[in-house]
Amino acid sequence: MIAVKDVVKTFEGFRALDGLSMSVPDGSIYGLVGPNGAGKSTILRHITGVYRPDSGDVLVGGLPVYENPAVKARIAGIPDDLYYFLSDSTRDMMRFYKGFYPRFDMARYQALKDIFSTVDERRSIRRLSKGMQKQSAFWLALCCRPDLLVLDEPVDGLDPVMRRQVWSLLLSDVAEYGTTVLVSSHNLRELEDVCDHVGILSKGKVLVERSLSDLQANVVKMQVVFQERELPKLPEDMEVLNITQVGRIHTLIIRGGAVEVTNRLAVYAPILLEALPLTLEEIFIYELGGEDYAVREIVL
Repeated sequence: MIAVKDVVKTFEGFRALDGLSMSVPDGSIYGLVGPNGAGKSTILRHITGVYRPDSGDVLVGGLPVYENPAVKARIAGIPDDLYYFLSDSTRDMMRFYKGFYPRFDMARYQALKDIFSTVDERRSIRRLSKGMQKQSAFWLALCCRPDLLVLDEPVDGLDPVMRRQVWSLLLSDVAEYGTTVLVSSHNLRELEDVCDHVGILSKGKVLVERSLSDLQANVVKMQVVFQERELPKLPEDMEVLNITQVGRIHTLIIRGGAVEVTNRLAVYAPILLEALPLTLEEIFIYELGGEDYAVREIVL
């Protein structure tokens, strides 16, 4: 669905995107994560056709998106900073959206009134609370029936019940219509529940891009207790990302599969040896440990 190839974007001498490449499969929920200033919002604005790249290609469905109305008609987006005409209500914006999206679904617009029942569709959007403005944005975007939905911090400002409702609607569209969802968020625990692919950004580049299952299978947390209190000398080719110790328990973050790492540590005859899965939040921290973050003595 999305192919980004070697995209460079500079703002007043600052290189926001530095040869960024990424690929988002059709019908997937792709989570884009990274520290502040990594380039997440910038690449989303390229994918929605707001920005033109200085160099490189941004393709949606194999076609360039910038100044391409036919491609943009297949994309709906919810930016972090919402924008509406100052005096317009949700109903006014619905009429505006209908002029741009040929597949705008009025039947769904009526049906979603029950989901977003706290939003007064006649009231000016700028007079709504932040949470209600975000609900209005989802109400309109979902009715566009897009092939691609691009979301920047999408559920920020929503209460827990509405967050669950929104994610349920998105997952339903992915399953029923094959909608592709690209979502940028700092809430990594939430992304872990819904995403099947993840891209980790740092300094304008994608450091890691894999399916979530592959990403989790490539790094393992080991809790180990040895006969001696001190950690034995481990093989030089074992890529240990982090070591912490509490009492006699050593917690090692090691790159590799759980079975392989377990077998290699078993030769030291430990008293306790247990492999634990890492969360997306932990993977994010340790993948960026050598990049932006000085990760020291972190026990998650």
